[in-house]
Amino acid sequence: MDNVMLIKEKREALGITQGDLATRMGVVRSTVTKWEKGSSYPSARQIPLLSEVLGVPIGDLFVSQPRDCIDTTEMGV
Repeated sequence: MDNVMLIKEKREALGITQGDLATRMGVVRSTVTKWEKGSSYPSARQIPLLSEVLGVPIGDLFVSQPRDCIDTTEMGV
């Protein structure tokens, strides 16, 4: 099982852009892009703020999926 972050889904549900999220998180937009594509992840210190900004409990930022169900085409794998 792998944990997949649902940042894009949560961000889009709020109607905010990657740039808006980046500003609120204190990072550049390309960092948010990498988080959403799964090529990098927020640090453990950033996750509580991300949860707050997106208005969801930390646990709702992740979903567990079997490895064979994860679409790796968007991750560049």
